[in-house]
Amino acid sequence: MRSLYLLLSLKATPLFQFALCRFRRVGCFHQIIRMEYSFGVILTIFTVALCISIFFKFLFNFTFDNHKNKRKKLPPPPEPSPLLIVLKNILTFLLQYQKNACFNLETVLQDLKKKHGPIFLVRILGARSHIVICSHSLARQALVEKSTIFSNRPTPNRPKLHKIISSSNGTTWHLLRRNLSSEMFGASCIRAYSDTRLHVLGNLVEKVVSQSNQPINVMENLRFSVFSLLVIMCFGDHKLDEDKVKEFESVQLLLLVRHAWLNLFDFWRGLRKILFGKQLEEFNRARRDQENMFLPLIRARRMAKQGPNEDDQDQPRAYVDTLFDLQLPDEKRAFTDKEIVSLCGEFLNAGTDTIAAALEWIMANLVKNPEIQDKLYQEIAGVVGEPPQLLKPSSLKMPYLKATILEGLRRHPPGHFLLPHWVTEDVELDNYTIPKNASVNFMLAEISRDPMVWENPMEFQPERFLSTSFAAAHDNELDSPQMLDMIKGNREMKMMPFGAGRRMCPGSKFSLHHLEYFVANLVWYFNWKAVDGIGVDLSEKHTFTVVMKNPLRADIFPRAKSV
Repeated sequence: MRSLYLLLSLKATPLFQFALCRFRRVGCFHQIIRMEYSFGVILTIFTVALCISIFFKFLFNFTFDNHKNKRKKLPPPPEPSPLLIVLKNILTFLLQYQKNACFNLETVLQDLKKKHGPIFLVRILGARSHIVICSHSLARQALVEKSTIFSNRPTPNRPKLHKIISSSNGTTWHLLRRNLSSEMFGASCIRAYSDTRLHVLGNLVEKVVSQSNQPINVMENLRFSVFSLLVIMCFGDHKLDEDKVKEFESVQLLLLVRHAWLNLFDFWRGLRKILFGKQLEEFNRARRDQENMFLPLIRARRMAKQGPNEDDQDQPRAYVDTLFDLQLPDEKRAFTDKEIVSLCGEFLNAGTDTIAAALEWIMANLVKNPEIQDKLYQEIAGVVGEPPQLLKPSSLKMPYLKATILEGLRRHPPGHFLLPHWVTEDVELDNYTIPKNASVNFMLAEISRDPMVWENPMEFQPERFLSTSFAAAHDNELDSPQMLDMIKGNREMKMMPFGAGRRMCPGSKFSLHHLEYFVANLVWYFNWKAVDGIGVDLSEKHTFTVVMKNPLRADIFPRAKSV
């Protein structure tokens, strides 16, 4: 969903704004709203103004860009669509959204790749060029070899919110990223939260056992467990009950979904308020609910840190604790409470959905391929014995487990696109000029499923990572140079589920560790089987992440009677 921003970063022209003003001046606009006409009627009323706006936008872009780039060899662009076809596509998308249908941008871009090759230019209505890259070699050139040029983010058309994921390069972004990497995702922090992780896993096992008399909803249980762990890591509060955590989860999920849709019209705010007023109101209400939930925890944590508290002496440092100590380098001040709310919300959402989605895909393939599940269980049992004791992180030195996790991320990356990168200067790539201020996106799924790189790329085969070329890494941790190279692309790039270069996800090691931990324990404790008559459907659905269109339901059978 977030990738639709690539094609729909629209900006209203003065003529369109003039048309809206005329509607308001004659009172027609307010009458329409009060009469509560259908969505289709409102779209019809604005069609004329929209057509005129698009026409002049095309005319301006064509004249300006041709003059500016006439001496540059740009990537091959799709043939320009007639005005009415573009308008029809936009209106079709809006109508599909109202019906909760999914606009499959990935299919459109895959067709463009077949026609134009691994790099192409997309021009819609905005003045900025959109470059799409589908090749692993070109992605490595851009993100690793020329990372200083490709590592920025498009400037958001909204007030600064101090978020790591969307911030432009600068002192604030470096400060926040360094703090997150060193304080929360380092090896020492992962060890410090081992007891918390064990507690969350124990709750998950108990819940799954209590549901074992019927098929269980796997994603629902996994997502709540991951979210619970991150809530404790974020606020340091181990006393929140399950209902409170579920309330947090509900608000965070609503904010995530609404923000992703509303962000499509970040450059066309007037139209967004008209067509998506209800969704905008829901987003603002959810943001207020988020502040009402988070602020008491933030303030209580600050007060506890200011005075002696013996209960907190042995507790690991929470994410919010690290934010209290930071100073904005440019503004010479601490973060406000509302800025801390935004950063905590980002911490929860960025980790929850990606890890939970990856876990569901991996478990789905283990259910669909029982021979792989059996082989994985035999490896686990051969190292640590049989259940019921919970596995400890130090026990996870298992090559087939690591290969299963990597294959899950290769075959089903939680996101099929990176967030847009922004080019800071003209740069050559594959004999093409990528113009300054161009927005560049990378098709992760196309790269990790490239048949020129992977044999039978659509098959789930963990054994591909245990070939001779990876023999040196079989008995090592995932931070070994050979295995990390598969993720970071320092020497080669065959997959990049966490991105690459300067904007690579700072929580990659954290995510890999927890994917191993949860998968190992779930397979060690339970035999997972497909529900009779239902099976496992690997069809995809694009939301904030890419999830299963039909969520995984499975029958589970404890491997030990004492579980």
